Amino acid sequence: MSFVRDTTPTVDNAFSNFRLYNYTPSLQAASLFTALFLLATVWQFHRAARARTWFMIPFCLGGVFEAAGYISRIISSREAPDYALEPYILQTTLLLVAPALFAASVYMNLDKIVQLVDGEEHLIIRRRWLTPIFVSGDMLAFVLQGTGAGLISSKAPTLTTTGKTLALVGLVLQTFYFTLFVLAAAIFDIRIRACSTTKSIHHYRWRQKHMVCLYVVSVLIFARSVVRIVEFAEGFEGYLVSHEVYLYVFDAVLMFVVMVVLGWVHPGEVVAGIREERGSRRSLSS
Repeated sequence: MSFVRDTTPTVDNAFSNFRLYNYTPSLQAASLFTALFLLATVWQFHRAARARTWFMIPFCLGGVFEAAGYISRIISSREAPDYALEPYILQTTLLLVAPALFAASVYMNLDKIVQLVDGEEHLIIRRRWLTPIFVSGDMLAFVLQGTGAGLISSKAPTLTTTGKTLALVGLVLQTFYFTLFVLAAAIFDIRIRACSTTKSIHHYRWRQKHMVCLYVVSVLIFARSVVRIVEFAEGFEGYLVSHEVYLYVFDAVLMFVVMVVLGWVHPGEVVAGIREERGSRRSLSS
């Protein structure tokens, strides 16, 4: 894989300080992660359909965005050194916003765990507001990052600067909400360990397994967001954006692991437990 920085042509002479890439995009790396994300996405769609976990659809779409983003990088790598603007815009936008879609399903996953163990009293906010609060914040971050990524690719210096600011604000907002979410999940976990419900005792192994999974994917998404914040804060000539290897180490690898972890410990198990509880109540009432 080639991660060597070189000098590439500018977008045009009118905006000579901005380069689409500060290196030659690696065909091998982009091809590898296209294949990995395609496989992981198909797996996620299969698991979601089989378990009827429709709240995982945003997560699956995040996988589609990741794969499409790396396909765009494949196109760019084949165009070197005369890069087209469209693939650059696509890869910038899709890879930037995909984790926000992952996060939306992770937020809803906690709601299902709380529902399974009947643990709403241990939340710091009411369960009915848990998903709307965090998902709405996540979607706002999604819109800001998507808009910012589109403006970054503009040939107008003012719009490019505005785009960078919007993307940075979106990343900070996403990280802020994710921090609050992890705190809310941790407080819930601590409280229900100290004062268990009947259902949390019955579903002890499931709760433990899925809470650990939630922490793992949250830390990975959080770490990726922090690195991206640093990247945008450094600017277009910064160290991170000028070295392709960091995109793969701190974005591609981390997000692929997120897909694998949440595919291996799938929320379908929690949803199945909820359906089982509902079925038992119907049987008793009849």
